[in-house]
Amino acid sequence: MLARFLYQFSDYFIGFNVFRYITVRAALAAMTALILSWWIGPKVIRLMRKYQIGEEIRVEGPKSHQIKKGTPTMGGLIILASIIIAVLLWANLYNMYFLLIFFATLVMGLVGFIDDYLKSILKFKKGLIGRYKLLGQISVGLLLGLVIYFHPFFNGLHSNTSVPFFKNLEINFGWLYIVFIIFVLTGASNAVNLTDGLDGLASGLSAITFIVLSGVAYVSSNVKFSDYLNIIYLPGSEELTIFCMAVFGAAMGFLWFNAYPAEIFMGDTGSLALGTAMGTAAILLKKELLLILIAGVFIAEALSVIIQTTYFKYTKKKFGEGRRIFLMAPIHHHFELKGWHETKVVIRFWIVGILLALMSLSTFKTQ
Repeated sequence: MLARFLYQFSDYFIGFNVFRYITVRAALAAMTALILSWWIGPKVIRLMRKYQIGEEIRVEGPKSHQIKKGTPTMGGLIILASIIIAVLLWANLYNMYFLLIFFATLVMGLVGFIDDYLKSILKFKKGLIGRYKLLGQISVGLLLGLVIYFHPFFNGLHSNTSVPFFKNLEINFGWLYIVFIIFVLTGASNAVNLTDGLDGLASGLSAITFIVLSGVAYVSSNVKFSDYLNIIYLPGSEELTIFCMAVFGAAMGFLWFNAYPAEIFMGDTGSLALGTAMGTAAILLKKELLLILIAGVFIAEALSVIIQTTYFKYTKKKFGEGRRIFLMAPIHHHFELKGWHETKVVIRFWIVGILLALMSLSTFKTQ
């Protein structure tokens, strides 16, 4: 990594000492990812337009979205490339936390790419069959769970997770922790995927979520901060700060092109990778339950789909006609059909996301 290489010159010039500080490397990772996104973005957009790789808008969605048909997609390549280059430059590539989150993000980004490729290039209407996507999510979650549960690196924390709002309270799931990890990772991955339906919504909320997760990683890796805040001390987790800040920078850079009216959509390449990175970070930081608050808007989006689908099936079976709670799910479409402009929905959801992020940080000293 570049940071380690530059630090070697500290014997000749004291200024190179800065490259051993987490805050410096985290800031550099964010800036690197941001600038790379700005540089890569136009090239990817031109490429997608040249080969007419555009989004297919589902007919059952809001009619106002039909004008977006043909907008370049697979913008997740911008996000993934920016993250990968940034962390390879500034992170410790031998750190266990880094290796796990890097692997999970890369694999699910690849699954998302296959889905986008099938839909946008080969013109398969449904893309990658849902059960294959689910298989990928479960496989990554299972591997992650097995490593955390059995690897000696995580000795003492194999199956524990912290409980928000309660001081020094942890739940030990035993071997069920592996199942719990699969559930968290799959849920987070799908939640971001479902939220990615309005220009700038998923990318903006992701930036908010990852800036919080980077802060959590930083204090969790510091023995003094973690002790003062009554959170689990996780030596080595500082590399998650680097990774999360790189994701933050990449998401902000992508938002430059994805803000209304979007020049490109992230597609499943981006949404599955971001959701997986989010879930993996929460798992590694032992903040799986707190993720419900940190990523509250994503959770609400996923729940709205579950509630709508369940209620529709129940009423259809009971009354012979399916009924709906929301005008349309995910819930961002409900507000669109209520008359809110797309940008108003996005900005208001961002505001709620910021509020939830601040609330999640306020839980630390109460634990």
